[in-house]
Amino acid sequence: MADLRRLLDEGKPIFGTDGVRGLAGSELTPELALAIGRAAGSRLRTGPVVIGRDTRRSGAMLSSAMAAGFNASGIDTSDVGILPSGGVSYLTGSTSASMGVMVSASHNPAPDNGIKLLSSRGGKLPDEDERAIEAMLRDLGSVRSATAGAIGTEFPHHDALHEYVGFLAGLSKYSLNGMRLALDCAHGAAFRAAPELFNLLKADVEVHGDAPDGTNINAGVGATNPEFLAGIAEGRIGLAFDGDADRLMVIDEDGRVANGDVVMAIVARHMAAQGQLRKNLLVATVMSNLGLRKSMSEAGIEMVETQVGDRYVMEELQARRGLLGGEQSGHIIFLDHGQTGDGLLTALRLLEVVAGTGKEIRQLRAEAITEYPQVLVNVEVARGRDLASADEVWDEVTEVVNTLGADGRVLVRPSGTEPLVRVMVEASTESDAQRYADRLASVIAEAMGKEV
Repeated sequence: MADLRRLLDEGKPIFGTDGVRGLAGSELTPELALAIGRAAGSRLRTGPVVIGRDTRRSGAMLSSAMAAGFNASGIDTSDVGILPSGGVSYLTGSTSASMGVMVSASHNPAPDNGIKLLSSRGGKLPDEDERAIEAMLRDLGSVRSATAGAIGTEFPHHDALHEYVGFLAGLSKYSLNGMRLALDCAHGAAFRAAPELFNLLKADVEVHGDAPDGTNINAGVGATNPEFLAGIAEGRIGLAFDGDADRLMVIDEDGRVANGDVVMAIVARHMAAQGQLRKNLLVATVMSNLGLRKSMSEAGIEMVETQVGDRYVMEELQARRGLLGGEQSGHIIFLDHGQTGDGLLTALRLLEVVAGTGKEIRQLRAEAITEYPQVLVNVEVARGRDLASADEVWDEVTEVVNTLGADGRVLVRPSGTEPLVRVMVEASTESDAQRYADRLASVIAEAMGKEV
């Protein structure tokens, strides 16, 4: 318990924007997982709690520790095993479960792991609930300790994968018979679910990244490395998932990567044309491409921006009673059928447009969006320097914004975790985007304590 005690004594937040995440066995220990389970369980009146994981070697250890924590507080747990995040969310929200847990570090490398707590509806646990659990962690005397017959127990849920895949298949309006797909499962949580789903829908499926060994998740494959699938898809539609399969990157028939902005442009315009896009609204983040904004404007769709993070996309969707939102990274939410990002559901929705229109991805892409070249630069700065008060930086930003006009965009923001300022520039040409990004990076480095 020494690591947990040290963490608590330092007063650092335990929950980040995407749950708890860290190096498994060092930063994220079984002791911490057990303590989180006990604290979370102490806030529940009853169970069960659904617990799933991805394919990391540390997943079984941390899942077992979480289950032990819930059981120690008198709460039963349901072990669904290795399952995409979307599956854990679905099974939590569609049953009598009081909470869900996904043990995964998503797109991070194999040595990392994480814990995401879900509400009874299957969405991410609200901030106030996470804060309450964290407060109980700092006051371990407040947790509940069950004894004798009140101790919870763990039950295996053997049919979890088939129930989740059956749910998704039941949503499809079309057979995908003959559609040529290449899947990259990132050696992660989708390695069984994705092939089963698309084979069930009669697609012609070629599978990669489906041999997890506990240490190879996301290693050179998956949504964070879409160039791997792009190099071998050979004219097939490529679907690349990340470690917990909540994100999707698509490869079109020409071998070009289509990110979340492209997918949202295609699907949103199709839904709007069919009268299915509630409120005629799309929620995206400030990182989404200028091309997406122009595409939505041309189609008469309102596009609302949030700060980076799917949590904020979800909050805005709920506040505005919208249906569709997501991130450039491929994390997309369909609020009519899910409470979190689900790469398999996203793929299904995109392929429905292909099947329904008879058009290829490359044609749909060309019709839906013209992407602006986007350059991202991270600038190291001195610790403690405040970007907000760096007037010379903002003067330069204003000048670049005025120069680009309607044919470009600039976003400058501090990193929330590192001494970095992140610069994003979009322009009509790659060379202009790079030139203005470098110009801003130089001014930031000079103004904020680092030499270029």
